[in-house]
Amino acid sequence: MPRILAIDYGQKRTGIAVTDELQIIASGLTTISSATAITFLKDYFSKEKVEAVLIGEPKQMNGQPSESASIIKGFVTHFTNHFPDMKVIRVDERFTSKMAFQSMIDNGMSKKQRQNKALIDEISATIMLQDYLTRKTF
Repeated sequence: MPRILAIDYGQKRTGIAVTDELQIIASGLTTISSATAITFLKDYFSKEKVEAVLIGEPKQMNGQPSESASIIKGFVTHFTNHFPDMKVIRVDERFTSKMAFQSMIDNGMSKKQRQNKALIDEISATIMLQDYLTRKTF
């Protein structure tokens, strides 16, 4: 079975998570420079079968798009131009960064480790993906 990949796209960094082949467990894959995202994904898709890509959709508390929504919308357009046959699923990414930070605290990570923004982005993508998998099974 092909994997599902999640992208937490940001202006500087992009966190990436992926499922196992049975689409049961989400795991952090990496954090990359956003400028290299398409190149990284081309390489990854050439090696792994991926059936769908989740891309975070930043929203404010009232459900309206956040300030970073236009940046991510541009990335989605760029992504679909490069991968027109890939299924793209937009998912609400509210609170994922806060949840990622809290999970780092809960797992006993040091203050220095919790300041690693790249790790927060990767964990955020993992949380988005695991939440999607949980909702998909119901």
